[in-house]
Amino acid sequence: MSRFNVALIGYGLAGRVFHAPLITATEGLHLAAIVSSRVGEIAAAYPGVKAVRDPQAVFADPVIDLVVVATPNESHFDLAARALAAGKHVVIDKPMALTSVEAKKLIGKARGRLLTVFHNRRWDGDFLTLKKLAREGTLGRVAYMESRFDTYRPKVQDRWRERAGAATGTWYDLGSHLLDQALQLFGKPLAISADLAARRTGALTTDYFHVVLRYATTRVVLAGDSLAPTDVRFVVHGSGASFIKRGLDPQEKGLAAGLKPSDAAYGLEAAPAQLVLPGGREQAVTVERGRYGAFYAGVRDGLRGTAPLPVMPSEALAVMELLEAAEAAAQTGREVAFAL
Repeated sequence: MSRFNVALIGYGLAGRVFHAPLITATEGLHLAAIVSSRVGEIAAAYPGVKAVRDPQAVFADPVIDLVVVATPNESHFDLAARALAAGKHVVIDKPMALTSVEAKKLIGKARGRLLTVFHNRRWDGDFLTLKKLAREGTLGRVAYMESRFDTYRPKVQDRWRERAGAATGTWYDLGSHLLDQALQLFGKPLAISADLAARRTGALTTDYFHVVLRYATTRVVLAGDSLAPTDVRFVVHGSGASFIKRGLDPQEKGLAAGLKPSDAAYGLEAAPAQLVLPGGREQAVTVERGRYGAFYAGVRDGLRGTAPLPVMPSEALAVMELLEAAEAAAQTGREVAFAL
């Protein structure tokens, strides 16, 4: 079977914790190069992987098949466009670009090359569990979903995600994940309303969001708060049962601690979720094992031509459009409706 050489651009949190371990764990993908100034760290963690400082070196390398862009959001468009122009297939860490206009331009530049976006939380164990319960009809008709991604980080840090600028802050960081999951479950909403705020002392960008997606008979609330030491992840109410899940998917923590996707403990939740049945009876639900590795397995199969991409460019563009629509709704205080 074909093996594809991969170059990873960026060795910060996204590159070091997510992309590099998942690429190296995927049969059929070979991590050939990492673009970063952290040459010593790369040599220690991945001996034999070429470390270079200039992305042009991998764009010009005929051995490289796939380029993964895992850099700050402001550089996504430039690096992805240059990689596509060099004839490389491209993975971009979410969000796809700074704006939907940039995202559309990238799609136009693909020209037969594969282009996809790392919306990895489609493979969170709790989200996989929720999808399974919905598919099997256990929940009945879903009337309400609250999907939260809370943290407790009262001190503003000096990092690009917390600086002022386009596509920074928790809405573009965490909201991207929650929007993608909502679209997977319910499709495009009829309208969106939003409250976005910078609430911490010294905050320069969004650290709180409360966004409502309006569907015909369903309401979806997406929320995140940097001042919330709580662990509610999902509250879903359906005509057949409610689904309640506490705690974040453990894969990020596991990868950061050095776990590999092949390890027995990887992606396993310590506690079950709960179903609340009519009459109030509670029932424990085993949470599916998380599997972020499915993304890169899907990329490999897409390169081989044996399966569709794990995240289609149009799906990543839809997330970008909703991110922007929520900003517009928050600025005007009015719901933004979408044409059917």
